[in-house]
Amino acid sequence: MSVTLVPPVATATIPLGELLPRIDAAFACVVGRESVPLPAALGRILAEDVRASAPVPPFPASAVDGWAVRAADLGGAGRTLPVGGRIAAGHPLGGDLRPGHAYRIFTGAAVPPGLDAVAMQEDCRRDGEAVAIPRMRRGENLRPAGETLAEGALALRAGVRVRAQEIGVAAMLGRETLPVRARLRVALFSTGDELREVGMALGPGCIHDANRHLLRGLLQGFGCTVTDFGIVADHALAVRDAIAEATRGHDLAIASGGASVGDEDHIKSALAELGRVDRWRVAIRPGKPLVLGHVGSTPFVGLPGNPVSAMVCFLLVGRPILARLGGLDLPTPRRYPLPAGFALRKTEARREFRRAVVVERDGGAVVELVPGESSGMLTTMTVADGLVDLPEGPLEVAPGDPLAFLPLGELLP
Repeated sequence: MSVTLVPPVATATIPLGELLPRIDAAFACVVGRESVPLPAALGRILAEDVRASAPVPPFPASAVDGWAVRAADLGGAGRTLPVGGRIAAGHPLGGDLRPGHAYRIFTGAAVPPGLDAVAMQEDCRRDGEAVAIPRMRRGENLRPAGETLAEGALALRAGVRVRAQEIGVAAMLGRETLPVRARLRVALFSTGDELREVGMALGPGCIHDANRHLLRGLLQGFGCTVTDFGIVADHALAVRDAIAEATRGHDLAIASGGASVGDEDHIKSALAELGRVDRWRVAIRPGKPLVLGHVGSTPFVGLPGNPVSAMVCFLLVGRPILARLGGLDLPTPRRYPLPAGFALRKTEARREFRRAVVVERDGGAVVELVPGESSGMLTTMTVADGLVDLPEGPLEVAPGDPLAFLPLGELLP
């Protein structure tokens, strides 16, 4: 499914706050489902709800090591009861329950019907074949059947990324497999005559291609299968052919570079020739020259060439597109109010995302900007804890002013 993000004229710069809801409405899941063994489900997207077919736990269990009793047998002040037997985890009580007796029990062991409380062993005193037990309340130190999940209860929700804890819950339910979404197939290439492959010697005016490796790592972290089309020359025909090939047989195509307005920037015109441009330019810094479009039913994302811009745009815009296409129920990234540890005067009309770290100062946390504002300084993203989200329009920030801090952990896979 694909829907044009905007009306036919797509030249005006759009605020990020307007673009994201349109992405959410424009894209839908395009991948099927498959069943995989539990170990292979890690990092995948759950394709359907998983419900408990039986109560978890399936029986009342002791929460402590101690003595299982019927609370009413203890009276108001506690009582000494004869020892009736021993119950261990995995070894239920054999034979009939003897009324008025206490049973030695261990954590996780099944509490037999007729007993309704467990006294902690450190609160009791055994003397031969009798044990003194304090007053107990019914249900004390007892985990009821279905405490974790009642029969039929929702255990795992479709659309979540399967983590170790989801695998643990599935195992708790006795599931050997989980239904997950098929992996998104993403095509990737970089544009730029100045780019050289890693390992190649650099000639005058050349640099190694970092963006493709950066983006491939991010895509693989999100569980995508990536087809790498390499480096494409800054020539209109070469870019056109690369887009045509990348959008065949893939769920999404992504390129970096060539999305601006220079003479050697051919992404937008090639995309318009092959399909359509849904949106060009987003009012954010870094990352204004962002191109979104389609060739046939395949979405295309053209990211800026500067590596910080490419990464920020991927995390803010590309990530929601991936989520919609892959069936991931993506929560809105949380922004945390933290005081500024710096002064700043912002004159840009665009919304800005400044690289920042969280530091301790005077017993509290504040955010400090990472030195270096250049969008070519990818090293700043290796030290940044997150991004300070500065709203559109002019702004003056003084030390102590509350800021919206977006941790990278909210955005990275």
